[in-house]
Amino acid sequence: MKSWPNNARLAVLPTVMFESWSEGKAPPYSPMTTSLKPGTVDRLGVSWAEYGGKTGIWRLMRVLDEFEVRATVCISGKAAEQFPEAARELHKKEHELAGHSYTQDLILPYLNAEEEREVIRRCARIIEKVTGAKPCGWFSPVAAPTEHTAEYLAEEGFQWHGDYNDTDLPYALKTAKGNLIAIPHSDFTDNRVLRGSPRDFYQVYKDTFDFLYGTEPMGMINLTVHAHFGGRPLMSAMLAEILRYIKGFPGVWFARHDEIARWVLDNR
Repeated sequence: MKSWPNNARLAVLPTVMFESWSEGKAPPYSPMTTSLKPGTVDRLGVSWAEYGGKTGIWRLMRVLDEFEVRATVCISGKAAEQFPEAARELHKKEHELAGHSYTQDLILPYLNAEEEREVIRRCARIIEKVTGAKPCGWFSPVAAPTEHTAEYLAEEGFQWHGDYNDTDLPYALKTAKGNLIAIPHSDFTDNRVLRGSPRDFYQVYKDTFDFLYGTEPMGMINLTVHAHFGGRPLMSAMLAEILRYIKGFPGVWFARHDEIARWVLDNR
């Protein structure tokens, strides 16, 4: 690839993780500094996670609307089942919905080959049933694929796979079942500032943007937030601020992952 569309200097990929956990399970991280004994149901943690579908995703949609930006939303199958109105509204607003396992505690390396293949198919079926559109991209829980994941995704007709951090730009990935586009994930998602200052999120992305925009034509930034944390006012404020800052520069392509994948396929 020689350039982004319209000779854009930088591609920015707004990415939202819209996640769910199994019944009675909570994320392994939270703002709370005191963890409960193993085996104890963390009801506050469960409530904290459910904020994503009940409240956070709707605020993120409003922020993205304000700046006329379309995102890729990596959604758990269970989240699509629990919050179908949100999933349908995301699709209506032309955000891309990508597969993100069924729940976040259903981690691919812990499954056998047939279980992994089935969870990929199950997620695709759920997203298509809820929105009417089959997903073309996949991001694994905790960014942990297996040696089979890429091949299974190609076999099911997916176009891109987000579990990669070995380069700064997307590239074609060959499998026995066809090609995928490997898309690098973010180096600094919103949950890195859970027990710090939300302002750090803004500063990291501002500094990264300034560096790439000034020194590396055809750079790319994956700007990632989680609906259950990034959708809270303290983080949504920072997302709005960084989008406002980046929008002030010419030559920036705000792209969904599927748009990036198609561009790479057409211009490799």
